[in-house]
Amino acid sequence: MKISALVSDVDGTLVTSGKTVTDASRKAVSALRERGIDFAVISGRPPRGMQMLVEPFALTAPLAGFNGGAFTNPDLSPIEEHVLAPETAQRAFDWLRTKGIDVWAFSGLDWFVLDLDGPHIATEIRAVHFAPTVVRTLEPALASAFKIVGVSADHALLARCEEELQPVLGESASASRSQPYYLDITHPTANKGIAVVRLAALMGVPMAEIAVIGDGHNDLGMFAQGGLSIAMGNAPPDVREHARFVTSSNDHDGFAEAVRNHILNA
Repeated sequence: MKISALVSDVDGTLVTSGKTVTDASRKAVSALRERGIDFAVISGRPPRGMQMLVEPFALTAPLAGFNGGAFTNPDLSPIEEHVLAPETAQRAFDWLRTKGIDVWAFSGLDWFVLDLDGPHIATEIRAVHFAPTVVRTLEPALASAFKIVGVSADHALLARCEEELQPVLGESASASRSQPYYLDITHPTANKGIAVVRLAALMGVPMAEIAVIGDGHNDLGMFAQGGLSIAMGNAPPDVREHARFVTSSNDHDGFAEAVRNHILNA
């Protein structure tokens, strides 16, 4: 099949578990471009948290942040935005708090938390290269939120919350785990299945010529849309089984291996 572009997830895929970019990955993207194949990234991260990828990968395609809640140019100038309805954001917040789940809110270019010592905040700072704003209440951020995140060290609890919350929110939002410890609530069109179609249109590439690669449950939507799907070796079994190919893990240059074996040498 003809591949004209590769769309990649970020965490667990393009970067290592230590949130670093490897030389092999940079060289793989450079090799794609030499072959005339475009490269773009899509993530649950805010666009601001993806900007550190622009220089090492020489990104020129739009950044699809918040699972498609915000499309920006690489300089973060906006292309299109999809925020949660305030009542939906409040309902998600209230429901998560009744389950004992910590909650973050992303509004505008900022990240808001209630407790700087909460779970996984240090991990996220290392990933996105900026710190959150600590507030007494999240209500102002909930009025214009791109994403609400339920955060917990209890992965089983968060998995149950993912199953239970989507029926509560109905068609007003999309709820899916981007990591075992993150449950993302975004605008209903801000899921990777819809977002990768929009990203392909912005790039001017037919969906049949798009290859996608990822590791999480929120990547399953784009697996279903892409012409070629690749799962990382570190992906859960139920994610790997939905991909056409499986590569090595993100800590063993699985991204570069996938580019070499399934795109450049296909």
